[in-house]
This record gives sequence, structure tokens and C-alpha cells, in this order.
Amino acid sequence: VIDATSLGWGTRVKGFIACFALGCLFSVLGSCLLWVPKKGLMLFAVFYTLGNIASIGSTLFLMGPMNQLKRMFEPTRLIATVVMLLCLILTLCSAFWWHNKGLALLFCILQFFALAWYSISFIPFARDAVKKCVSVCLS
Repeated sequence: VIDATSLGWGTRVKGFIACFALGCLFSVLGSCLLWVPKKGLMLFAVFYTLGNIASIGSTLFLMGPMNQLKRMFEPTRLIATVVMLLCLILTLCSAFWWHNKGLALLFCILQFFALAWYSISFIPFARDAVKKCVSVCLS
């Protein structure tokens, strides 16, 4: 992954697809494991969080690691990035230390929305369209 920018385009796309698919698989597997007695919450938190990390990591293949890190912390994405990273950590804390299923679910939902908000920031005018759609639906 460190040398992702020196990989050929085909290899980079294959790496992106594989990493993104693994992230989706982990997220779905984590959701299924939530209902396992006793250890379900911890398994859910770990797999769901790993799924989101793999999904974010998949873009490293397309942009390269340094470019991705620079773009993650641009002013337009800073809040979404910080919320997403904070929710990743808080999900694991609520599962392992606080043993609170409700908080773990809340932080996973927040992870999802922060990741979605972060992702659409790469599509021109997508955030404006979402804001307008939500405001129309709420009014």
C-alpha cells in the first residue's frame, strides 16, 4: 500500500475492489455477529470497525497513501474525518470497556453517516444536493 502510486492502474483498481469488498464483507459479518450471545457485541464492534477501515483503506490504492491523508484533512473533509475516526474509537470503547450495546450501535450509525458524508465530499456538488434534499424532506 505504501507504494500504491507506483502500481499500474489495473493493479490499483483490483486492490481497491478487493479492499472495498473485504470492508463490505467485514461490515455485514459484524452486523450478523451482533446477535451472538455474550461475545456478539465485541465481535460486532471489531468487524464493523475493521470493515469501515478497510473501506477507507481501499481508496489508498486509487490515490496513494500520502495524497489520501492530505485530502482527508482538507478543511472541507476535516469534520467528517474527525467524527468518523472518533466514532471508530468510541465504538470499540463502548464494546470492550463500557459493554454498552446501545452506545455501540449509536456510534456505528454515526460512523456510517460520517463515512457517507466524507465519501460524497469527493463528488462535486453532492453535499449541496444532499443538504437541499434533506431540507425539502424536512419542510
